[in-house]
Amino acid sequence: MVAKKISHLLKRNQRPAHHADMSFGEGWRKRNYLTEVIIPSLFKRREGERAAVTLPEISSHQIGVTWIGHASFLIQTETKSILIDPNWAKWLKIVKRLRHPGLELHELPAIDLVLVSHAHFDHLDKKTLRAVASDQPIVVPEHVGELVKGLGFQKIHELQRWESFEYDGIKITLTPSCHWGARMLHDQHRGFGGFLIEHGGRTIFHCGDSAYFSGFQEIGAKADITVALLPIGAYDTPTGRDVHMNPEEALQAFKELKAKVLIPMHYGTFPLSYEPLEEPPQRLLAGAMGLGIADQVRILREGETAVF
Repeated sequence: MVAKKISHLLKRNQRPAHHADMSFGEGWRKRNYLTEVIIPSLFKRREGERAAVTLPEISSHQIGVTWIGHASFLIQTETKSILIDPNWAKWLKIVKRLRHPGLELHELPAIDLVLVSHAHFDHLDKKTLRAVASDQPIVVPEHVGELVKGLGFQKIHELQRWESFEYDGIKITLTPSCHWGARMLHDQHRGFGGFLIEHGGRTIFHCGDSAYFSGFQEIGAKADITVALLPIGAYDTPTGRDVHMNPEEALQAFKELKAKVLIPMHYGTFPLSYEPLEEPPQRLLAGAMGLGIADQVRILREGETAVF
């Protein structure tokens, strides 16, 4: 199977599959993503603990945050469970998942609401969405609804930037980000962004995908953020484009958001760029120590829950 994949990849010399933007950059011409990243990853075994997970009880005015892996999180209140960017895929086309999800699908509680930040394959996985759909609502940016239609959701709510949706005491607001939303080459019209999740005096900010931009100041001015879930990986891109934050930029965004706690994401799961998978959290901790805010950074293991 591995030999067939290698032969197929070398013949096609395919570009990275996790995003729809297939433009070449200087970085792509100087290095070879296939031979340096993709092909070596095919021979690596998936890592991560496979022990059964026991989710903690969440009391009134608390929010539980469980990292599943990559950008996928389970958010729990006392009575509701929310999935953000759920992705249990073992492959993103030719990109192999290198760490197991922190929970198996059957270990999830009943999911009341699903949020998807944008249409890229590592954030919107149709097979996973079909598996977790059970006639509950789903929230997506504008022009993404057609991609989740027919997967088993009760109602699709499309949001524009700064538009909100309220669900049984939980307020969901779509925030700006510096990224793009196309799933394929022809659909640049699709929306994208992050989410503010407000409940019981706590606010969780899930950034989605984003490069560093001045909009973090605006988000921080509009919301009292308890926990910021910020991407720290996929910054040494094959295309050479500046589309994701590196760990130092994530720390700068965290300061501008004025959040209390930073939980990193979007690293270690899929080899989407050239940096080693273990590098982002190391750089994040080193940078946080240099800024004197290491006590505000909480690095979760897949399947681990932090309660706020």
